[in-house]
Amino acid sequence: MTVQFPPDNPERRAKRAHIKSFGCQMNVHDAERMADLLAREGYEATENADDADLVILNTCHIREKAAEKVYSEIGRLRVRKEERAAQGKETLIAVAGCVAQAEGGEIIRRAPTVDLVVGPQSYHRLPDLLKDARGRKTIDTDFPDEDKFDHLPLPSKKRLMARGPSAFLTVQEGCDKFCSFCVVPFTRGAEVSRPVEAVLAEANSMAEAGVKEIMLLGQNVNAYHGVAPDGSVWSLAGLLESLSEIDGLARLRYATSHPRDMDEALILAHRDLPKLMPYLHLPVQAGSDRILRAMNRKHKAADYLRIIERVRSLRPDIAITSDFIVGFPGETDADFEDTMRIVREVGFATAYSFKYSARPGTKAAEAGDAVPEAVKTARLHALQALLLEQQNAFNAATIGRTVPVLFEKPGRHAGQVAGKSPYLQAVHVDIPKGDEISAWLGRIADVRITELRSNSLHGEIVSPVGEADRGGWAA
Repeated sequence: MTVQFPPDNPERRAKRAHIKSFGCQMNVHDAERMADLLAREGYEATENADDADLVILNTCHIREKAAEKVYSEIGRLRVRKEERAAQGKETLIAVAGCVAQAEGGEIIRRAPTVDLVVGPQSYHRLPDLLKDARGRKTIDTDFPDEDKFDHLPLPSKKRLMARGPSAFLTVQEGCDKFCSFCVVPFTRGAEVSRPVEAVLAEANSMAEAGVKEIMLLGQNVNAYHGVAPDGSVWSLAGLLESLSEIDGLARLRYATSHPRDMDEALILAHRDLPKLMPYLHLPVQAGSDRILRAMNRKHKAADYLRIIERVRSLRPDIAITSDFIVGFPGETDADFEDTMRIVREVGFATAYSFKYSARPGTKAAEAGDAVPEAVKTARLHALQALLLEQQNAFNAATIGRTVPVLFEKPGRHAGQVAGKSPYLQAVHVDIPKGDEISAWLGRIADVRITELRSNSLHGEIVSPVGEADRGGWAA
């Protein structure tokens, strides 16, 4: 994903920057915060990396192929950097994010064209690091004592408005779970929660800029334990309750969660907070207790099922989504069938599924008993076929229903707007003839779903623009 950022100072537009993000929503939000910093330094955005004076690759290290994509991109950038140098133009190449944190100086050894390597906990230092990188190769993969959020500027109202009515807000970073397949504890560090006051201040600034929906982000967002001004420690449920009182905010979401941190207060929030959308992303990873133990997930399949049953007893229409890894070392046919069984029992609205790939430094990478690639591929195809069947069934069940849709951007065709349902489904509608697209963006209106298309739902508007804007939505 490429991040765009309008310059805050129109008199300083000499430099151009291109930021490309790989991987998770946290990376996308990190790229936005880097863009805020660069705007202060006079950089303007370009969607074309070939025209950029600065290219930042904001990387993901969860899967092996994601890291290899980065090196492939660096190889292409090297050629363009040499071409621009021949024209007397400077090009700085920076690698940020989790690959940067994990590999550090190895990136420059393997790709000497890179000028700067900066980890996800140090990008608040980006302006100074870029100055250093003009004279020498620079690496900053420390875990600094200071809170990077204390040094990051809040985006201006203008910049928030340019990004649309939905926004990310990081409330928690890092992980203490140490799943045996995962590098996050090593690349993002220990679990840290932002102070309550800082989160509420940022959320209020978003609402004042017209943001209608906030997605709270964290590697283990439901492990949030932020300190309030009075010294008390708030859980995610308490934070959501306070956020739901902000005027102008209509929708709240959060991701990504861990089953171990899904407490009763958070489950009750899905019943009690109308602004909290009926959507829960709760990764289970596997359905076999033996494999879950090997993954160090610290929960059993039955624990996961109990959570889902409890959530659905309070919010029957909730969309449940998850993550799955197939072909984990030692996974047998019986283990895989346990995964298929839990999928059939839960019935997911959608899910992300991947073949296991070893990440250096993780415990699972040292394990033997690798599953043959052909077996992993066959299992993944079988799992994805079942998940797609469930996704289609969930979406088809929406046909004929009327749901509020938050309109975020123009649709694919003229006279069309696109938005999201409470279940995070993409919805396209045709607006009344004579209406301006801009009049609908950032609004919530009731839509009757009429059709399921390949990647989205299509519907008809049944309430005037803004009629459903007065608050949250509940079934």
